[in-house]
Amino acid sequence: MSTKSKLLALTGDLQLPADNVVATPGEDKLDGTAEASGGQSTKFPPVGSGATSRTGPGQMLQFRGQMLAAESELGKLRERMKEHEGAAPTKKIDPRCITASRWANRHPDSFNTAEFARLKQDIEIAGGNVQPILVRVLAGQSERYEIVFGHRRHRACAELGIPVLATIDSSAISDLDLFSTMDRENRERADLSPYEQGTMYRRALDEKLFPSNRRLAEALGVSHTWVANVLQVADLPPPVLDCFRSPLEVQHRHANAIATALTKDRKAVLRRAEKLWQQQRQLVPAGVVTALVGAPDHSVAQQTGSLEVRGKSVGKWFTDGAGRLTIQLDAEAAPAEHIEGIIRSVEQALAR
Repeated sequence: MSTKSKLLALTGDLQLPADNVVATPGEDKLDGTAEASGGQSTKFPPVGSGATSRTGPGQMLQFRGQMLAAESELGKLRERMKEHEGAAPTKKIDPRCITASRWANRHPDSFNTAEFARLKQDIEIAGGNVQPILVRVLAGQSERYEIVFGHRRHRACAELGIPVLATIDSSAISDLDLFSTMDRENRERADLSPYEQGTMYRRALDEKLFPSNRRLAEALGVSHTWVANVLQVADLPPPVLDCFRSPLEVQHRHANAIATALTKDRKAVLRRAEKLWQQQRQLVPAGVVTALVGAPDHSVAQQTGSLEVRGKSVGKWFTDGAGRLTIQLDAEAAPAEHIEGIIRSVEQALAR
């Protein structure tokens, strides 16, 4: 006789209890619900609709089906949890609980630009920053954080008086890793000026985060030439930087010309810088360089004027001490979709 036949012979007379029969505490119920201690119960997911089996073997098969369904659901939950393994928590934080990084590289002038104003407006319209900033927990202060990157988004939220969306890195990130992450994020967005980038690198070198320019370049994955160029901008003497409308204007070509002049006659360059600063002449960067390196002063020949279209001012033009012409158009007069056409028109005019 087969095992199935034996089971049928032994359990064929078994009947299900009536629906109103109450199982004693701790006793397994035939509907798949087991009474646990404390009055709590656990229930396996049903196999599906249909009549309940009336035989013992049928009940056992039905119970096994419930077990398999429960194991399948548990497996799905485990897979969903794996998707979030290693993910850092993200939440909205009061900006006042977040402090700037010691490696913060934003010059105060960068918060007075039209670009920052647009960023702040976008955040206000969206009701908060859509792209989270990255922070790390300050040592010994569970509710205080330090910015890894995202200083402008944090500043915008602080000025708007709204919480800032932040990803919290709880992996005890080191100063070296923080510096590298901040530098990489800034370079990928390419919105740091040479002065800000150079100042950041100079601070890291002065505080021995890297032993040399070469090691810094290798650790950050940038060229040695790039590091030397931005450091040259950041290392210009303060009296020289004060001659510019903002240090954010200084490019490497300006710093290189001034550094060459400083090497030849440092005292003469600094005297010119002091004189230029006292005159409070708001020159374009090329004009500042011309004045500092001791080239002939053609300031008398400098000219400026307004650009008008249909009687409305749309910008201005001016020449510097070297005779170069600069045309500055208002944003409303040169929307992004028209810039290419404007440039082509200028080129055609010059060709004629």
